[in-house]
Amino acid sequence: MRPALLAAALLLAACGKAPPPPAPAAAFDPLTQALAAGRRVDNREAVVPPQCYTKTDGIANPCWTCHVPANGRNRMDDAHLQEEYAFSAVGETNHWANLFRDRRAQIAAIPDAEILAWIRQDNYAALREQLKMRDNYLGWRPDLDLAAGFDAEGFAKDGSGWRAIRYQPFPGTFWPTNGSSDDVFIRLPPEYRRDSEGQDSREAYRLNLAILEAAMTVDARVADAALRRRVEPVDEALARVDLDGNGRVGGHVEQIRGLPARYAGGATAVAVARGLYPVGTEFLHSLRYVDPDTADARSPRLKELRYSIKRLWLDDPALDHAYAEENAEKAAGALPYYPGDAAVGLFNSFGWQLQAFIEDAQGRLRLQTYEEQLFCMGCHSTIGVTADQTFAFPRKLPGAAGWAEHSIAGLPDRPQAGSQEPETLRYLRRVGGADEFRANDEMLHRYFPKGSLDEATAQRDGKDLGVLLRPSRERALALNKAYLLTVREQSFTKGRDAVVNPAANVHKRIDNGDTGLKEKGRVFTDGRIWVEWGE
Repeated sequence: MRPALLAAALLLAACGKAPPPPAPAAAFDPLTQALAAGRRVDNREAVVPPQCYTKTDGIANPCWTCHVPANGRNRMDDAHLQEEYAFSAVGETNHWANLFRDRRAQIAAIPDAEILAWIRQDNYAALREQLKMRDNYLGWRPDLDLAAGFDAEGFAKDGSGWRAIRYQPFPGTFWPTNGSSDDVFIRLPPEYRRDSEGQDSREAYRLNLAILEAAMTVDARVADAALRRRVEPVDEALARVDLDGNGRVGGHVEQIRGLPARYAGGATAVAVARGLYPVGTEFLHSLRYVDPDTADARSPRLKELRYSIKRLWLDDPALDHAYAEENAEKAAGALPYYPGDAAVGLFNSFGWQLQAFIEDAQGRLRLQTYEEQLFCMGCHSTIGVTADQTFAFPRKLPGAAGWAEHSIAGLPDRPQAGSQEPETLRYLRRVGGADEFRANDEMLHRYFPKGSLDEATAQRDGKDLGVLLRPSRERALALNKAYLLTVREQSFTKGRDAVVNPAANVHKRIDNGDTGLKEKGRVFTDGRIWVEWGE
């Protein structure tokens, strides 16, 4: 067993596996469905997302966004997957059958008033209460009070230490026009939230988050000494080093020049590592319906709640070994395996523990089954584009503007790091549509009126991603209804994308081999997780 997996397995063993006591018959237990399913897995390649089954036709390439050359401390180097299909024997069959179902009549039968009432109900508060008193539940307990909200600096008003992040959305699936809105929150361990005297200190916490921002949001091709990052105003005296390079220490600074050696306050013993989060870093990701009548398009109802925490530290030799093992197992056709279970979450090879909740048939949030949680593991473990297996934080807006509840409204379409071409415009051109399946008819009609991209219109609307990437009211309601049908069926293991029409540009089965993209000059090796902010 590889070292990281061994450590994760030991952690799991230390936690124990005792199931919670049965709930009273009349009460809803958010754990029951997942515990009853155990470790049953019907799709052993549930880590391969539906988007990987797209038909390229030798021209359309959505693969470039995820599969890129070696990327800083991410050694995956999987750009070759743009050129060839390389599935395991199990993965050659597309198990995401919901993509191909025709639900148009069912969608039309759901009144608009019904779906609007559905998405505007809060299903999160009940989950918090249900798990709060479970004394032998070993998984993550939701401890963020979403109803209390966030202050002007993005800090949770409940004092939990969570902080909201505003970021440029990753291209494709997570755009509202494709069916979901979302937000992301980060929390560092208690020592990062304290000063050198051990007292809680927002100033020390803001400083440590600014140092982390410098470490995670700048293109890895920029040397540590040449790094420049605009941050919110932080107290340089707390860092006890010259952060902005002006030759003195003191006062509030708004730029970090060069990578600091250590974190500050109660975390001064921790060295800063470029492209890696410190142990104990937590992320919370809520996936929501698209509300057509709100500025940020986020619904009160959650589709999913995804949690992750970095449990283990891997130094460079351990990272090299972990990536080598992943590549060797992939080459050998081995099926993926992740230690853990639904009750505590799953562990990947890079030190992260992930766990998630999803709606039950009545819309109540429940723990995801082991197989349902596998869905998140591929993208957060073994693709080349991520920074320490994450997507959102490396794309955070610089400085104070990036510490706010997420919304794409008003954000301009910026290029990826090292590019001058706006990212969304580049995606539309390379994919030939606004989603991996080229199934977003509204965007095709709007930006591909004659079968080719109307770049002038896309650039005009790209001045505000809230205009470019927001669906019409009609489409938003249809996408919400399509997803609601999957909720009612509880058929997430067959796909959880909001599909209005049966997918046409998707393989039901793939024979491994050439994608046809290289021959047509449609392989791109410039995909980056980072954004060019013009600093």
